[in-house]
Amino acid sequence: MQMKLLMDRIRRDGRVEGENILKVDSFLNHQIDVELLDEIGREFRRQFRDRTVSKILTIESSGIAIACIAARYFSCPVVFAKKTKSLNLSGDVYTASVESFTHKTVNDIIVSKKFLQADDHILIIDDFLANGKAILGLSDLVRQSGAELVGAGVVIEKGFQDGGKRIREMGIDLHSLAIVDAMDQETGIRFREEAPGEEML
Repeated sequence: MQMKLLMDRIRRDGRVEGENILKVDSFLNHQIDVELLDEIGREFRRQFRDRTVSKILTIESSGIAIACIAARYFSCPVVFAKKTKSLNLSGDVYTASVESFTHKTVNDIIVSKKFLQADDHILIIDDFLANGKAILGLSDLVRQSGAELVGAGVVIEKGFQDGGKRIREMGIDLHSLAIVDAMDQETGIRFREEAPGEEML
């Protein structure tokens, strides 16, 4: 089930730039509307209300704020995968390669093994889903740890790209709060439950 509050905000403040770029930096991933994030966290808890979640896993940097707000509703810690190995990340780590749709780069993401254990129940949270590479990389870290992946929550899914289809076909329980089926600078944004000709951005 999609989230009307979020879709209305995307219509009002989102900007389409280029063929596949949706800018939501005024409220989601640069400047952050904390009240909206609180409602997003509450909705993720409702979507996964029947699942045991011991940790939320995300990737730096845009997913961290969303994951932290959601974690308040699950009463669990957040683990975020780092894109570069730092001096304070020592010892054994899990690693996976992730291609960034936005930046057109490939990064090795890293999580210390002490923060993902075999008895964990992991929920992945991220801001965008386009080609699915971030969620696939994070799910690979979960697989390496032996933990259970209970699902993935995404704020905005680009339904016209194949990431969501690929992840669902893998059997991952994916919940997206807004699924964009079409977007254009002139005609605006259409969400999945809307028929062509309905209100656009």
